[in-house]
Amino acid sequence: MSPTCDLGRRRRPPMDVYSDPADMETSEKIQKSGVLQVFASLLTPQSSCTAKVANIIAEVARNEFMRNPCVDAGLIPPLVQLLNCKDQEVLLQTGRALGNICYDSHEGRNAVDHAGGAHIVVDHLRSLCSKTDPASEKLLTVFCGMLMNYSNENDTLQSQLINMGVIPTLVKLLGIHCQNAALTEMCLVAFGNLAELESSKEQFAYTNIAEELVKLFKKQIEHDKKEMIFEVLAPLAENDVIKLQLVEAGLVECLLEIVQKTVDSDKEDDIAELKTASDLMVLLLLGDGNCIHMVDNGIVQKLMDLLDRHVEDGNVTVQHAALSALRNLAIPVVNKAKMLSAGVAEAVLKFLRSEMPPVQFKLLGTLRMLIDAQAEAAEQLGKNVKLVERLVEWCEAKDHAGVMGESNRLLSALIRHSKSKDVIRTIVQSGGIKHLVTMATSEHVIMQNEALVALALIAALELVTAEKDLENAQLVQILHRLLSDDRSAPEIKYNSMVLICALIGSEPLQKEVQSMAFLEVVSKLRSHENKTVAQQASLTEQRLAVES
Repeated sequence: MSPTCDLGRRRRPPMDVYSDPADMETSEKIQKSGVLQVFASLLTPQSSCTAKVANIIAEVARNEFMRNPCVDAGLIPPLVQLLNCKDQEVLLQTGRALGNICYDSHEGRNAVDHAGGAHIVVDHLRSLCSKTDPASEKLLTVFCGMLMNYSNENDTLQSQLINMGVIPTLVKLLGIHCQNAALTEMCLVAFGNLAELESSKEQFAYTNIAEELVKLFKKQIEHDKKEMIFEVLAPLAENDVIKLQLVEAGLVECLLEIVQKTVDSDKEDDIAELKTASDLMVLLLLGDGNCIHMVDNGIVQKLMDLLDRHVEDGNVTVQHAALSALRNLAIPVVNKAKMLSAGVAEAVLKFLRSEMPPVQFKLLGTLRMLIDAQAEAAEQLGKNVKLVERLVEWCEAKDHAGVMGESNRLLSALIRHSKSKDVIRTIVQSGGIKHLVTMATSEHVIMQNEALVALALIAALELVTAEKDLENAQLVQILHRLLSDDRSAPEIKYNSMVLICALIGSEPLQKEVQSMAFLEVVSKLRSHENKTVAQQASLTEQRLAVES
């Protein structure tokens, strides 16, 4: 799962939940007596004691040490044959027996697979699916549990069930039997087993699973039940189609409600639920389709209201989640102006005082996404002295590389998107130039490039204002190094030469350029394999020759 939501999946117990010492003692006696081999001959549809024998096997197979002996005694083939009979009690006890033998038993699963048991059980689920009488629901619960034990943590057997078309049947079961707690729980566990596989998500996408899960989720009060649904939602939400279905079914609003209810609680369960709901909400708000839909449906105001309640000494989990969600929402181009008009930038700026790096990181990312290609907003923020001073401070946060990197990127973005002299002057006065020059040496090409473009704009628009800072930051020496380095990307070489041409408009910087033999380096680049670089090298060479 990715931006990813780690729900700490729990390992489920077998379908029959417990074993006690008396059971174990009896099972040991049965094993030693050799009676298991006799049971195989008694498992016939004609025998009046068939259901009782199947029940004994189910009880015995609760104990781990008895599962392989049941397989070795040849019990699986006759048990699977009993799945074809019509007697409901025989079917019930047979399903229990097979389910318990399969739990955590490679041999048991292989034997059931070889005998074709899973296929028959899936057919039963289909035929019984619409029946709501208590006996049928009990049988459906046992069969779901049997399939769960059969396929748990086994990708091959899970894929087999998916290919048999079990997913639409299970989704239908959930919708029809949502009032039956035991059957609902078995469906959820089965979904949890299957939802991790990519092939399952394609099938889930063609069902109304999103609608059914959200409907079920809204009814839940107990933490455990919510957690079970979370464990299904998290892997499903990684699929773009299902993600949109979940959003349209109202899951984000449900998660916001959970956040609001649990945010002030100090109970361990509530804290865990808050974290899970927050992570899942952020995961859902990824992808242009979802984000456009949610902005059009008023989610931004709800997130801002939530943030507003957590400005002073607020819950960091909530701050981080809400800012993450706003950042994701701001990615689609059509959302930016709407969010700026709604006052998102102002809401986010309230967290400038935060000393929590995770909050700082998301705050910076949100602002950077908001001003992308939004000149007016970039200019307004770029002239905000408090913001720029805080950015310059965070550019030195060496203990928090993410915050430091995002601060540099936002500083550059303010210049690149505003192209404003006022913004440049604010950044110069706040001491930001040296950080942009350092950013040009980043190990990340995208950051290098953003820095060089911003520096080129500074040189073109406010060179006199910035020349002292550019000189002190040793920009010319850095550009010489970038152009000389064969490992520099083509765009880095191109933008470095554009910047050199702009810098020679300053007398002190021009002297530095002349003293470092740039002509020799640039002339070599005329034969560069990248045509754009080669053309810029020719232009730069001419410019340098004229100025020398």
